[in-house]
Amino acid sequence: MIAIIADDHPLFRVALSQAAQTILGDQALLLQAENMERVWALLRQHPDTSLIFLDLKMPGADGFAGLTALRTEYPDVTVLMVSAVEEPAVIKQAMQLGAAAYVPKSAPLELMSAAIDAVQQGDTWLPAELSQEVADATSLIDDDFANRLEQLTPQQFRVLKMIADGLLNKQIAYEMTVQETTIKQHVSAILRKLNVNNRTQAGILFEKLKLPDSHS
Repeated sequence: MIAIIADDHPLFRVALSQAAQTILGDQALLLQAENMERVWALLRQHPDTSLIFLDLKMPGADGFAGLTALRTEYPDVTVLMVSAVEEPAVIKQAMQLGAAAYVPKSAPLELMSAAIDAVQQGDTWLPAELSQEVADATSLIDDDFANRLEQLTPQQFRVLKMIADGLLNKQIAYEMTVQETTIKQHVSAILRKLNVNNRTQAGILFEKLKLPDSHS
């Protein structure tokens, strides 16, 4: 199997790689990425990647946007969140947006092993001591918005991100090397699927995917 260790701290990447190699075995190919740009590059090079260990606050991740983009673009890749953020509401949101597991960086090796075993069997996983708090936490993003996001194609999600970044249709077309009419069609579909009236409202919704200021 191929797995990607995605974290911006070199020492943690090395430590997690060593731990994951021990758990997954010598046959597993473990790759490392220090930002989301590198994650996308590795996925293009290794489309048969099956597991990503993703840091929530890695450069380019934009909070939950990186997770959501991965789940949209590569729905068959299992995403295991590894983060120093242990706020129940944040963990709940990550799981609602498609993370298969959430492992605090403070967790011992045996918990990481349990998480990997669970996701490889198609299950979800949380530390037992956090499960009830996560279940009781208030959602940061309402379920309706999360469900509407799932309707977007990978191209539409990329367009939505660029709308939120303030790019015009012709600028988005240039970035995606397509015709402006194609972008207009994407924008129309995005507004319809998100049930909003204009680009500004769509951009505001996208901003919800970023971590609250208290967790940034």
